[in-house]
Amino acid sequence: MKVGAAHKISNMLLSGLAGIASFVFSLYVFITITQLPQQITAALVAGAFCLVVCYIAAERPNSEGARALASLRDRLLAVEEGDLTSPAPESVRRVMPKVAAAVDSLFAEVRSSIDNAQALGMYDPVTSLPNRLNFRSEAERLLAKADGRTTAMLFIDLDRFKAVNDNLGHARGDQLLVMVANRLRVLINSEAVGNARRPLLARLAGDEFTLFFPDVAGEPEAERIARRVVLAIGEPFELHGHSIDVGASVGLAMGPWHGRTVEELMRASDIAMYRAKARGGHQHCLFSDSLAQEHQHRLDTEKALADAVGRDEFQLVLQPQLSLGSGAVTGAEALLRWKHPVLGSVSPTHFIAIAEQTGIINEIGDWVMCEVAAMLASWDEHGGGSRRVAFNVSPRQLERHDFFPRLRQIFGEAGVGLDRIEIEITETAAMECSEATLLDIAELRQQGATIALDDFGTGYSNIARLRQLPIDRVKLDQSLIHDITTSEQARNVVQAVIQLVRGVDCELVAEAVETVAQADILRTMGCETIQGFVFAEPMMEREFLAWTSHAVTEGRSAA
Repeated sequence: MKVGAAHKISNMLLSGLAGIASFVFSLYVFITITQLPQQITAALVAGAFCLVVCYIAAERPNSEGARALASLRDRLLAVEEGDLTSPAPESVRRVMPKVAAAVDSLFAEVRSSIDNAQALGMYDPVTSLPNRLNFRSEAERLLAKADGRTTAMLFIDLDRFKAVNDNLGHARGDQLLVMVANRLRVLINSEAVGNARRPLLARLAGDEFTLFFPDVAGEPEAERIARRVVLAIGEPFELHGHSIDVGASVGLAMGPWHGRTVEELMRASDIAMYRAKARGGHQHCLFSDSLAQEHQHRLDTEKALADAVGRDEFQLVLQPQLSLGSGAVTGAEALLRWKHPVLGSVSPTHFIAIAEQTGIINEIGDWVMCEVAAMLASWDEHGGGSRRVAFNVSPRQLERHDFFPRLRQIFGEAGVGLDRIEIEITETAAMECSEATLLDIAELRQQGATIALDDFGTGYSNIARLRQLPIDRVKLDQSLIHDITTSEQARNVVQAVIQLVRGVDCELVAEAVETVAQADILRTMGCETIQGFVFAEPMMEREFLAWTSHAVTEGRSAA
């Protein structure tokens, strides 16, 4: 029977009993009492009794509903204390069963939503692996129970994952990440056999994964596992008809020697991973104290470079370029030096790579262009000659959309024609330039600038592309000419390169020529221009002007 019908029947019975009681009372009064005033009083009492009973019967359901709502209010307030499991109060279930069922359903949905949110917050949605937060929490728990055991942290970074995203799209990239995760799952499952302390696997972010082994036999065992990871990821992936080779760089850190906390081990393995990647990738690297020192040096260099331009710590030195035919100084290359406040003069080989990786090279490059422009403008004003000055341009500068307009603006404001400058681009950068960048370079060349291909022989040249590049000069790297006085093979290589450069209608410049014998051989082979210590070391602007003002020098006589 429904609750509402039961209340109606109970109210009817209560009202009927009240009426019967009033009738019996009234009959008794009229039989026993003879005086009219007393009979009226008794009748009023009987009527009032009926009214009270009827009121109570009418209000009784409302009172139960109020008590049920009060219980429901208390239950809802209990949520503030974290109670999401207790059912609706029994009074609510008895008086308002539909409301009680709705409350129970609501709390069930809230609990489910919280569980899902926690899962999303602790697991990677692409690979379903634990995420960084989950991994750190579990690794800290296992590390706390290590009890002096040897642990191993592996930091894994895919080598060529960006190319997959760029060429096949992010959806295919996500599928590849799932395949990588599955291979790593298989690997740790095989390594966990017979080991109660199961390894942890997680995806940290992007194409970065990590493995934590809470108990390994030692360094050889950990390196064996790292090699297995490299080999597992190095096998091609079949992805929708494409055979994908990505490879992985793996950094390895051992606890407790390389760190006693999860944060320390992750930092050490991350540093080791970057060293593996710097070596070409598809390999592992074990963290060491020397790596830590190099990393700290890198951080210190980055910090110092950030303020070096503002503190006027850079300077340019000039190295003359001479014609082997006439012995005349045809120009100079502006070389960058860093006047480090502690280390003194620092060669670019020690900081340019860091500057490029951090992006500071753009600021440094702008400074170089401004200095060269000011130098050439000063020469024009004081009759210092019309020689050309060459300077290097990094790949990061070429990637900037405003680089070429900025270059024109700097030299235009200084009143220096573009025919006075030579822009040197490395062989590798030239081979990787986009078509749009090549068009910008070609336009700059048409406006008078000389374009030189620097460090030729150290990159990976495409001969067909070399023929299409908008270049005027090719600078032979010093590694090719170092042994030409003692090695016939080296001479044959240089002769072949000279013929190749002539074939693309470019002038050849030999760098780092150190002896007169090397200069003589290069002249015989047909090299047009050289620069190096055989004639002059890099020098400050004032020294360069004084050096070039002499009619005859030891260097020129050697030529």
